[in-house]
Amino acid sequence: MTTSDPAPTTADAPTADDSARAAVGRVRDEIGKAVVGQDAAITGLLIALLARGHVLVEGVPGVAKTLLVRAFSRALGLETKRVQFTPDLMPGDVSGSLIYDARSGEFEFREGPVFTHILLADEINRTPPKTQAALLEAMEERQVSTDGVTRPLPDPFLVAATQNPIEHEGTYTLPEAQLDRFLLKLIVDMPARDA
Repeated sequence: MTTSDPAPTTADAPTADDSARAAVGRVRDEIGKAVVGQDAAITGLLIALLARGHVLVEGVPGVAKTLLVRAFSRALGLETKRVQFTPDLMPGDVSGSLIYDARSGEFEFREGPVFTHILLADEINRTPPKTQAALLEAMEERQVSTDGVTRPLPDPFLVAATQNPIEHEGTYTLPEAQLDRFLLKLIVDMPARDA
């Protein structure tokens, strides 16, 4: 280097913050290809994942709540499972249950859909509180306990639960213990006409 060349500064070199910011921007752009006009909801999902929290996504039917979560998981390359919460859904349908294996003569645990990176709990408020409670341990402790055995969930683990506004017929209010486990509640409105 000659005396006339300026010395490189640390401001010229990319930092870890710059790299993280660029990665988040790429994820946001990728999700934006599938879901238009929901930038705040996309940001909320990213914040929840980075903060190891869970998200409740509320909006009327048809505003792309489910598509938003699916696009989010695809953009990140994470395994996702979807559970449609209906009035007849049982807790074991979410967390898993013991199944008798006639060949071995023993019970074996069959994992439920909660054993994934992103669990899309679709219309969580359409199932009774007993089934909603199947998610409490998973959301708080990132594990499932069955028959005295504790099974860890994958890391990262995020529950993205969608719900319709409570005024809709056939919905149940989420118990306070369930609401406490969500880091964020994202309201997904109809996008603007130009979006």
